[in-house]
Amino acid sequence: MGALWIAHVTVTDADAYGKYAELAGPAIASHGGEFIARGGRFVQLEGKERPRNVVARFPSVEAAVDCYNSPEYQAALDHARGASERELMVVETSD
Repeated sequence: MGALWIAHVTVTDADAYGKYAELAGPAIASHGGEFIARGGRFVQLEGKERPRNVVARFPSVEAAVDCYNSPEYQAALDHARGASERELMVVETSD
């Protein structure tokens, strides 16, 4: 089964977060991830609103978690820490 990586983000340091985004994209792609939504228009219906929302599709939950734990993604994440407030989850799809 596939999986969706869903991030809700408030960027607090655009320069540092830009470096994160520059490094995170290739790390995500190298684990079979592809972006299906990246900072586009949204409507918040419930819960805490974050101005940036990102969804990537992965081949499996394991691939998404392996990506998160990979040295490449962790190196990218070093730039997001302290430059953003975020929630990130992986959700298995029914396809």
